[in-house]
Amino acid sequence: MARVTRRTILGLAAAAPAWLAAQNAAKQFANLGGAPAGFPIRTRAGRGGAKPFDFVDHCHGLGLGVVETRLAGIDTAAVKALRQKVEGYHMRLILDVGYPRDQAGVAVFEAGVKAAAECGAISLHAAMTGRRYEDMNSVEEFRQNFERAQTSIALAEPILRKHRMRLGIENHKGWRSAEQAAWLKRVSSEWVGVHFDFGNNLSLCEVPADTLRNLLPYTVACHIKDMALQPYEEGFLLSEVPLGEGVLDLKGMVATLRGKDANMPFDLEMITRDPLKVPVLTDKYWASFDDTYSPLPGRDMAKIVALINRNHPKGPLPRTTGLSPEAQLKLEDECIAKSIEYARGLIG
Repeated sequence: MARVTRRTILGLAAAAPAWLAAQNAAKQFANLGGAPAGFPIRTRAGRGGAKPFDFVDHCHGLGLGVVETRLAGIDTAAVKALRQKVEGYHMRLILDVGYPRDQAGVAVFEAGVKAAAECGAISLHAAMTGRRYEDMNSVEEFRQNFERAQTSIALAEPILRKHRMRLGIENHKGWRSAEQAAWLKRVSSEWVGVHFDFGNNLSLCEVPADTLRNLLPYTVACHIKDMALQPYEEGFLLSEVPLGEGVLDLKGMVATLRGKDANMPFDLEMITRDPLKVPVLTDKYWASFDDTYSPLPGRDMAKIVALINRNHPKGPLPRTTGLSPEAQLKLEDECIAKSIEYARGLIG
């Protein structure tokens, strides 16, 4: 086997794959974008190059019309440069500027929101939790975490309203959709909504149709992905797969979301990695649920079991463990390419 050198990987990161050239601005997807979490291998490889990896450039090269990214800085020069680049590419911009964790963080948050507005961002994105079933060991721990999130958004909302900037809070494996929807109903602000992830709540024993129904009224942007599921001894494996190869009703979900907003941004988040383990058959998984504050009905788990039984993966789930850096990058590029091609008929 040929030796894979650091120079080889940097060369791969710097040079666009052959298929990328065809996805140019002339065939730009106005409503399809890129989420940075969906390109982890290429992003890591690109960091070691002579020229810093630019995610906006990469998404433009793929023909995407939306990009989700972070601000490199909030100084005038950085803001101006980002705005000029995005507008020059005829793209729309979603930014992650964090959120205030307490009163002391409000000023920093406002500076970020102001900079985002000056960049021309259409909305902000926030992922406020990790994986609940891994991070939390009791209902009380979940309650405290959830209340901290609610406090943060109570501090953020006046700033968002002042600068007329929408924040989409991702359903990020932390809250079941009914919990998140009830919270947002209490907030009752046009400036605080959902950055809807197509597949995350499968990990909390929710079928995607239920998640979408609960969160649709609040959705301002999306992470589009497809998911495959497979049983293992402690529960089930959950894996992103190229669009069209998983269990999600992508056509129906996209149609519903576009019915709410014809220009809904769909950021592709095809994360190429080992499958996630969702250990629903262990005590640890259930530790942060109870029958009153945060219930998870057994009938919902039954729906997931039925979904798994009806939908066997079309092939081996993607894995990166054991692959060379070169092979990992090749696999990620192939999964992204398949997803973009599928999206042509889905989003157009």
